[in-house]
Amino acid sequence: MDSSTPFSGPVLETRARLLKRLVWVVTFLVLGLVVMMRSPYKVPVSAEARELISNLPRVVAGINTLVAACLLAGLWSISRKAYRAHQRWMTTALALSGVFLLCYVTYHFTTVETKFGDFDGDRTVSDEEKAMVGKARVVYLIILITHIIAAAVSFPFILLTFVHAWTRDFAKHRKLAPKVFVVWLYVAITGPVCYWMLKDYYPLKESELEKYLGPPGD
Repeated sequence: MDSSTPFSGPVLETRARLLKRLVWVVTFLVLGLVVMMRSPYKVPVSAEARELISNLPRVVAGINTLVAACLLAGLWSISRKAYRAHQRWMTTALALSGVFLLCYVTYHFTTVETKFGDFDGDRTVSDEEKAMVGKARVVYLIILITHIIAAAVSFPFILLTFVHAWTRDFAKHRKLAPKVFVVWLYVAITGPVCYWMLKDYYPLKESELEKYLGPPGD
């Protein structure tokens, strides 16, 4: 167990001010991208790229699962005062979240949204389809909406928590981290939950269609 703090010395005030400004710039850019990708107009891609991109929902679900595991490992490490291990786990969680964001934006900029209960794949959920899924759709929407809100609200504060650590302002880091941790963990867990609830409604890929329809021309 490493009981020594990973850093020592005075708070890096100048670096902190610069990084805090950068946090808000990045936050507005990311939130702007999220708003833009709700547009019905999608970036056209080749058939080969489409096949790869269609795998991204399960990839981002897997990444979120790893993020949740890293967060729990980071919590366990800090409870044992293993500061350097805590630092490594939390930095890994942040890096994985960055990869998640790239995959998430790529998918939604190129692919029309899949909707829970859309059995016929026409991108709308009719009254009949809503009746078929019943209360499960309400449960899904509650989880999804709270997931989105929690992700948007927590994003800048996750970055600020890291800024406080990187600039040795551990008083502010310790004050903010427990609150941010709970929300971040909720986001990391509910992401895969949303995927598993929605996965049966994703359009089949060409390779999967052949399993049901046979090769083209049959």
